[in-house]
Amino acid sequence: MTQEAKRNILVTSALPYANGPLHMGHLVEYIQTDIWVRFQKMRGHQCIYVCADDAHGTAISLHAEKLGITPDELVKNINAERIKDFSEFSVEFDNYYSTHSEENRELAETIYLALRSAGHISKKTISQAYDPEKHMFLADRYIKGECPRCGAADQYGDNCEVCSATYSPAELKNAASTLSGAKPITKQSEHYFFKLSEFTDFLQKWTTSGHVQPEIANKLAEWLDSGLQDWDISRDAPYFGFEIPEAPGKYFYVWLDAPIGYMASFKNLCDKRDDLDFDTFWNPESRAEVYHFIGKDIVNFHCLFWPAMLSGAGYRTPTQVCVHGYLTVNNEKMSKSRGTFITARTYLDHLNPSYLRYYYAAKLNSRIDDIDLNLEDFCQRVNADLVGKVINIASRCANFVKKQGGVLSSENSEPDLIASFAEQASTIASLYEQREFAKAVREIMALADKANTYINDQAPWVLAKQPGQEQQVLNVCTVGINLFRLIMLYLKPIIPALAEDTEAFLNIDPLQWHDVNTVLLNHAIQPFSAMLTRVDPKKVSAMVEASKESLAPKQQTIPADSPLSKEPILDEINFEDFAKVDLRVALIANAEHVEGAEKLLKLTLDLGGQTRTVFSGIKSAYSPEQLVGKHTVVVANLKPRKMRFGLSEGMVLCAGPGGKDLWVIHPDDGAKPGMRVL
Repeated sequence: MTQEAKRNILVTSALPYANGPLHMGHLVEYIQTDIWVRFQKMRGHQCIYVCADDAHGTAISLHAEKLGITPDELVKNINAERIKDFSEFSVEFDNYYSTHSEENRELAETIYLALRSAGHISKKTISQAYDPEKHMFLADRYIKGECPRCGAADQYGDNCEVCSATYSPAELKNAASTLSGAKPITKQSEHYFFKLSEFTDFLQKWTTSGHVQPEIANKLAEWLDSGLQDWDISRDAPYFGFEIPEAPGKYFYVWLDAPIGYMASFKNLCDKRDDLDFDTFWNPESRAEVYHFIGKDIVNFHCLFWPAMLSGAGYRTPTQVCVHGYLTVNNEKMSKSRGTFITARTYLDHLNPSYLRYYYAAKLNSRIDDIDLNLEDFCQRVNADLVGKVINIASRCANFVKKQGGVLSSENSEPDLIASFAEQASTIASLYEQREFAKAVREIMALADKANTYINDQAPWVLAKQPGQEQQVLNVCTVGINLFRLIMLYLKPIIPALAEDTEAFLNIDPLQWHDVNTVLLNHAIQPFSAMLTRVDPKKVSAMVEASKESLAPKQQTIPADSPLSKEPILDEINFEDFAKVDLRVALIANAEHVEGAEKLLKLTLDLGGQTRTVFSGIKSAYSPEQLVGKHTVVVANLKPRKMRFGLSEGMVLCAGPGGKDLWVIHPDDGAKPGMRVL
């Protein structure tokens, strides 16, 4: 195996928001990142992994107020919990910090002032809803009232979850702030904007130069082609964050200083270590590498706003942004009522974290695919692969070695077999490098099958009963132990805790990638003890039960005195009336967020050659990436409705009580766009 030139690599994961515990969905990203970082370190590269809590914003201050503590206390408490949870899952950061830090304040101000000096910042007066009692501007999610169309109570400021009407907060009847109960007023305020539109040419080149996956590049091209809007980077006091220089009462929007938190966490580490230099990694001519691992829901911030900010302020841009999909549990969204919204701590209370690391790795690839945690398959795969195949190799051989003094044979009786395992190092390394962890696992498990076949064929338990075969038994088991060692070397980035137990059992130094060519001969090993027990399905069930919430989703109905309750559409109709509703299959050609709307997605529908635009209040249940390419059913002859966001030319059919439990209706396989649904 040839030795690679040493690389200098900085790696980050998305900053988890400091308003709640880590859950199984979060862990997909941190485990994926940690595996890649551990692999790079095993290869001998300088690979630094930093992260931080995303600690700013209105939601943080409101949550702290609810708990009766200060925002500073809240983020410190969350930070301590996160560090403990990550550590127990073997997610090993070189530095885990907080965006509420002096390093982040200084860097945020430096970048902002550089952008302002270069002419990339503008000011504009905007109108917003304002709470006269709390003395603060309100996002749509902090305003509730009666729907102006159907009269349903307790609806948010942009969309009705009962009748799907969309509107502005000013249209709500009896509108009230969710924070104080006061009636909002409209108030103007001067805001600061980052001129993102000026970076269109730069971003078109950057996004197509290998910095993102092809699927992400295609999605970004849609945003770029439709025209970038300048980005509001300011919020008014009161706000938990950093005040904008020379702008009293104005604060940086959380999404401005959050990605700068990557730099701040690294800067904090550099100040503690003599071998790291901040400028070496972040100057525009840097030959170091910077990788961000993120979920697909925050692509626009990391692949448009962030590189544009860095470029405009005179810093280098990321080498690559590695985007992953979401997690489902048993092929459904995580659900509190079903017990599948599982926190990291609840998992740790019941199961070994190595199980989850292995299972996620066996599913992860370099694409944007969602992965499913099927709890039955989880038990079967971990038990079959890790216990039944890998650990089984060591347990079948170790006792025979112990009976002969605990020292491996001085003879390598199968040099070609051991060499064939070592030769797979380059293939497996390439798969790790490309983040094709599932493929790497398949290659490693194929080796485990091959090792078990060798042991079965040699049958040392049979040889041990034959006089004079002691050396042959030791030779066979020495080969088996060396094959086990190579398999665990390849698995070490995925299950480091089990690798540490292996190193102790084999009485060796920590395994590095270049150790593939080493063969343990005439080497003393420790007595074998069970390294990993089988997954107990009863413990999985107990974990699910511990995660359940007894509260059923709140059912919302149109009030009896609502104007809609008296409309013919809700009365009995005959078949002829129903037949007037033209239901058609539509392909969701595109889906995107709606600027200024908290619950709406803008859908571009293909009805078999005819294109329609529909605004649908399904953002609480779906991200745009989940919908593109799927078929749905649309009311095709609904009269177009002019909205403040544009003209909506139909209605997508959904079912469910609302919120996250809302499902777009999909037709059967074989349905084609434009086909009528009978």
